[in-house]
This record gives sequence, C-alpha cells and structure tokens, in this order.
Amino acid sequence: MRALVRRADKGPAFATLIPGALEDQESLERLVDGVQAVVHCAGLVRAATAAEFTAVNEAGVERLATAAASGPTPPRFILMSSLAAREPHLSPYGASKQAGERALARHGGGWTVLRPPAVYGPGDRGTLDFFRLYRRGLAPLPGGDAGRLSLIHGEDLAGAVSALLGSGVGVGETFEVRDGHDEGYSWSDLADAAARAFDRPMTRLAPPRVLMESLAVINQGICGILGSVPSLTRGKVRELYHPDWRCRDNPIATLTAWTPRFSIDRGFAQTIAWYRSEGWL
Repeated sequence: MRALVRRADKGPAFATLIPGALEDQESLERLVDGVQAVVHCAGLVRAATAAEFTAVNEAGVERLATAAASGPTPPRFILMSSLAAREPHLSPYGASKQAGERALARHGGGWTVLRPPAVYGPGDRGTLDFFRLYRRGLAPLPGGDAGRLSLIHGEDLAGAVSALLGSGVGVGETFEVRDGHDEGYSWSDLADAAARAFDRPMTRLAPPRVLMESLAVINQGICGILGSVPSLTRGKVRELYHPDWRCRDNPIATLTAWTPRFSIDRGFAQTIAWYRSEGWL
C-alpha cells in the first residue's frame, strides 16, 4: 500500500510513503506505478477563491487519473467526491467536486465515484467546530428545523470503499453513501444526539440566513486583507441552509456485503472521546 504525502516524515504508518503533491505529475506516476487500485480522497474543503478549489478538486483529479490511465493495465479508481457535487450551483466547492467527477469520467476505465454526506469521526476537522459548539451547549439549526441531512462515520466510509474494491461492482457509477438512518436527520436530531453524548441540555440557535450571509461577507473581507483562508463563506452559508442533504439511496449496502456499523449515538460518543483524548475539545 502506498500513500502520497507532502512530507516524507508524516504519513500513515501502514503505507509506503511517496513524497509529492497533486501538482507533481512525476510523483503521481510513481504513486500509481503497478498498483491494482487507486483511492483518491485528497481534496480541498476550504479556500479563498474558486480557482484554488479548481486547482485541487478538478485539476488534481485530472492529473492523477492521467497517471493511472497511462500504464499497461489501468487500476480500479475510486474517487471520494462529496454530496455537495449534487448541487454545484451552491458553492465553488461543490462545483469543483462535480468538475473533478467529470475529469475522472473522461479517462474511462474502472472508475467509481462516491458522494458521501457530512463525514465525522476521530481525526476529522471538518465537523470539529460543531462539536465545539455542542460542548458549550449550543446547537445551530440553520434555517430552523425544516432541512434534513445524512451523515456517515469515517470508519463506515472506509468500509464502503473496501467493500467496493473487494466486490468489483459499481464500475462507471456514482454512488451516494450514508449511515443506516434512511431518512437522514434534522438539525434538532443532531442537537438531541449531542445532548445525549455530552450529557447536557442544548440551547438551539436558528440564526437568520441574512445574518449569516452578512457575517460571511465580513469574514471573507477580513481574510482577504490578512491573506488567510476564510472558514465562513457565502458558498458555505448556501450549503448550510440548503434544505435537502439526504442521500437518496444507499446502493453499496445492496450491492455488497457492507453494512454501516455506527449509529449517531455510538459515532458521536466515540468521536467526542477521541477529540478529548487528543486535546481538541
């Protein structure tokens, strides 16, 4: 097993580390030389401009797919996209993820695209801000409680990838993948789960969208002056207030032997315990 890393001294202990980057075609060719499968899960989730998203989430996929397709026997290629690619008009991030899917499809071969919803679990920084709010007893409800969203624990997502590689099904297809809760969750459901996990009541906050959009404009302006990456953008606000982030199906559970193992209660408890053990909470 190989892993592409920017620094040779930092990477998973279970893999052979290949120093390089998605912009470095030579390192990508060394990475995929002779392999049977490629799982591409690198991506940019925060950026100051749409061009920065495109450079990683589209052009990076293009380069890796080119490297993989250049060998005598192209490997199976699984791209970790995002459910945001289903709604590319909402944000530069979602648009770049959909563009990355198209870049992969242009190369043909044995590709599969996975579109997970919000992924959480030990080591995840994307949902950490929510857990920090929950720890303080604050539960955001963007747009009130009308919207619904799916979730998946990181270990379950890894299990789905393993099941796809082991079964060989899904070539040339795009799959949404979620936990075992078919109807997804409301924001209040997440607040209730957090209340159980932290064993404390939650104060529910439903900020008006216009307020969040104004804060996003201010945040982007300040970050532009400071040269930093904004955590709250207008695109992120549009994503948060979108009413339907439910996965419409969970076909991997039907096509393979994979079954999601983490309920929201078990997943939240394990994630919080890990965050605490690492000093993140």
